[in-house]
Amino acid sequence: MKKSRGFLALLAILLVTVGMSYVAYFGVGDGKTGAARNIKQGLDLAGGVSITYQVVGEEQPSTEDMADTIYKLQQRVEGYSTEAQVYQEGEDRINIEIPGVSDANAILTELGRPGSLYFIAQTDSQGNENYSLGIDESGNMAYVLNKSIEELQADGSIVLNGNQVDTADAAQQQDEMGNTEFVVSLILTADGKQAFADATTKAFQNGETIAIYYDGSLISVPSVNSAITGGQAYITGQSSFEEAEQLASTIRIGGLKLELEELRSNVVGAQLGSDAIKTSLMAGAIGLAIVIVFMIFVYYIPGLASGIALVIYTVLTLLTLNAFDITLTLPGIAGIILSIGMAVDANVIIFARIREEIATGKTVRSSIKIGFDKARSAILDGNITTLIAAFVLGLMGTGPVKGFAQTLAIGIILSMFTALFVTRIILNSFFAIGLQSEKLYGVAKERKPINFVSKKAIFFGLSIVMILAGFVFLGVNKAQTGDALNYSLEFKGGTSTNVTFNEDYSIADIDAKIVPVIEKITGDGNIQTQKVSGTNEVIIKTRTLSVEEREAFNVAMVENFGVDEGKIVAETISATVSKEMSRDAILAVVIATICMLIYIWFRFKDIRFAASAVLALLHDVLVVLAFYALAKVSVGNTFIACMLTIVGYSINATIVIFDRIRENLATATKNADVAEIVNASITQTLSRSINTSITTFVMVAVLYVLGVTSIREFALPLMVGIVCGAYSSVCITGPLWFVMKKLQKKEAN
Repeated sequence: MKKSRGFLALLAILLVTVGMSYVAYFGVGDGKTGAARNIKQGLDLAGGVSITYQVVGEEQPSTEDMADTIYKLQQRVEGYSTEAQVYQEGEDRINIEIPGVSDANAILTELGRPGSLYFIAQTDSQGNENYSLGIDESGNMAYVLNKSIEELQADGSIVLNGNQVDTADAAQQQDEMGNTEFVVSLILTADGKQAFADATTKAFQNGETIAIYYDGSLISVPSVNSAITGGQAYITGQSSFEEAEQLASTIRIGGLKLELEELRSNVVGAQLGSDAIKTSLMAGAIGLAIVIVFMIFVYYIPGLASGIALVIYTVLTLLTLNAFDITLTLPGIAGIILSIGMAVDANVIIFARIREEIATGKTVRSSIKIGFDKARSAILDGNITTLIAAFVLGLMGTGPVKGFAQTLAIGIILSMFTALFVTRIILNSFFAIGLQSEKLYGVAKERKPINFVSKKAIFFGLSIVMILAGFVFLGVNKAQTGDALNYSLEFKGGTSTNVTFNEDYSIADIDAKIVPVIEKITGDGNIQTQKVSGTNEVIIKTRTLSVEEREAFNVAMVENFGVDEGKIVAETISATVSKEMSRDAILAVVIATICMLIYIWFRFKDIRFAASAVLALLHDVLVVLAFYALAKVSVGNTFIACMLTIVGYSINATIVIFDRIRENLATATKNADVAEIVNASITQTLSRSINTSITTFVMVAVLYVLGVTSIREFALPLMVGIVCGAYSSVCITGPLWFVMKKLQKKEAN
């Protein structure tokens, strides 16, 4: 690259960075498109809509039916936000909280009021019409039923019910004339498939229709153009995609086991005040500045290049979150801040390689090229492995797991792009404008290999002790409190109390004045509060309160705040993380782990690499779990995100070392000592392991110091996980692979 082109490249990057930063801060046009403040925010940051449904027609629904209905509703409301929550309130009510929206009526209209859904044959067994054109309740010409639902059920005219519809989605396709038509795609359950096949065969032979009945009226009367035997059907005739989506939504909501009716709906304020957002963003800015200074101090000119690339990475992340309409919560902010620290990793790998090449006598220009080329495999393998996990988690997970997976995937893709392309352009531009001295890039110092393999018994023993101690702590906690971990409201449920105060308290006032009073009663800091917008009402969620504690709560509200006791209403609420959601999360993690194992096996051509990586990953999770048990850190939605972050961090750190072992094995002689190769590989990548851990730890540590309570509960275990991940990648994985390889040789002999 010529000097003039170097200046132009740097100028172009500077202008693009300034331009993107302007868009991220101010936005473009009247709608401020692209502005970070327009990113969809979660219930904890921006508030949203809270809707309460009540079961109709049953005195006390079964636990199984309630759980099934909650699970299905959870999947449906995620169309509005991955952070939407559905949980049980009392014995026969279900509460839905959807962040980032403020029009409860619009949500109710779009979501639909859950009710009975039936597919009805046009004629009964005697040839009598079950429905015909007539005048509906609104005075309009429409199809109306000629019989009651009970009569239709009795004579077998109901051919399918909502529970036999697996999914219903709006779509568009081309008709026979090549025109676009809007349809609703139905996929039926196994028993629904046969029932619908029989019904459509009969209707097609007789030239009849099959009507769809929902909540008191016929919402669609589609013709049957052929017998449908494959379990998938299309409803045509919608005039727009919105109309098709409305019908699909109605069919989906009608597939619930229970019939529900709206009891109340509120627009609620943010669970956390604006101070929480400000401190988290401040922590991110401070952490980013510290990391950039550290990189410049350690890596000189390459460090400066990575600093510019990190700024670009941060701005790109904000713009991408906006573009893909991803809901951002406070843990999400923490995840982004953490990803900034992890994004440094690829740069560290590259810069270490450049210094190694300079140390062999190559020119700086050649060293930059070779450094990027040699680092590429480790960067790609590490990030692709984590991206596989993100894909599986996004596909199979629900709620916070899906939201975490989306943010993780964005971070991975953008970090690879900025490291492999942006940093390279900046570094080559710096070289082109005259910054060419070796002193500006650094030279790797030759280090005597550290004999990690010889200390494997100590490392393995220490890890076993930590893991066993974790199980002991879990047992002790179980014996003392009935729970192995300090589960939060998301996992255990609790008591939700609506209190109408005599004045309009701000979130800051609630945290400063009201929460401490409640903590004295519950003896527990796990308290969540929400304001109902436009009122003086506050929703206070605590652990499950006894009758005596509820009475004490009421007395405290009356004596301290002059509340009318008649305006205090308490209800028992279920966990927002249902058994089904937990099951899906665990299954997703298991499948993601298997997929990562297969990928590592495929890339490294050695199952021992994959097995060692997965065992190290399991080691890190168990050690952090032991910390949760020992420190009694609250286990809530952030627990899932924390563990998943540690999994991604651990596997990434391990692959860097394995990549170096693979490279050194390829160039070693046939009789080379494998233990020496492992020791040399770990030593050669030691600076990367240490520096990446430092930068990531700094980002999280600043977040812990400045963050609010919920963020600290997320940051503290993460710091433990970062240290543990660095330890396992350096001290466990290489020696473990060596032991497995040694065992294979013994078996071969």
